[in-house]
Amino acid sequence: MDDVNVRRQEILALARAQGRVNVEGLAARFQVTPQTIRKDLKDLSDQRLLSRVHGGAVIASGVENVNYEARRFIAREEKRAIGTAAAKLIPNNTSLFINIGTTTEEVAHALLDHEGLLVITNNINVATMLYRQPRIDVIIAGGPVRRSDGGVIGAAAVDFIRQFKVDFAVIGASAIDEAGALLDYDYREVRVSQAIIDNARQVLLVADRLKFERSAPVRIGHISQIDMFVTDELTSLPMAELCRTHGVKVVEAGADGTSDGGEMAPADFSEESEP
Repeated sequence: MDDVNVRRQEILALARAQGRVNVEGLAARFQVTPQTIRKDLKDLSDQRLLSRVHGGAVIASGVENVNYEARRFIAREEKRAIGTAAAKLIPNNTSLFINIGTTTEEVAHALLDHEGLLVITNNINVATMLYRQPRIDVIIAGGPVRRSDGGVIGAAAVDFIRQFKVDFAVIGASAIDEAGALLDYDYREVRVSQAIIDNARQVLLVADRLKFERSAPVRIGHISQIDMFVTDELTSLPMAELCRTHGVKVVEAGADGTSDGGEMAPADFSEESEP
């Protein structure tokens, strides 16, 4: 195998392990020019092994998600900023659902200083993060636990979620297409997410801009079912137009991932959404 193919195989291995690779880091690692790395990424993208994103690439898969540990490293700072911004929109003394995902976990982390919260979740990581807080009550859904990420999924979790009607839902998505579809990989997880949307008065979608560059096979719902979309940067013009059309409030937490959400007008939750 020649040097080019060896390098590209190593790039693929790094992308699988980390979820994302960037041009500058790869150029330094392999001691080649950024232009050489961009050609490598283009060729791997042409083979549908990677998907190009700004400054680098991610594993290309429309049927299987990147593993949980790798997802935690993808857009880490952006997710942290999104979590902080979303938590600012959730007042004290409210009830909320939080579903599975590395971005929703950042929201949970940013809620640690809140008080009077009732959090219902199918995410073991969220429950573990919050249950010790004396001012936060946590209820966790029952059912099979997905070993890969600690998500509780299946019919039992769906039935459990349907017992509640809460003030807020914080949900994530693995991919968002330009028609406004919110997408994921596991139909069992999606059923839980749909129940969460149906049983919350206000729904907050938290997702970074890379979700517009990914694909997934299972439909959660549509952006029109969302009340507020918290992202690092809304780069999709069709999505921006859909949000305007359907009255979805958009909060951009910061394009560089370092913002804490900036100055935001307080959310108006005086009127309940249609159930």
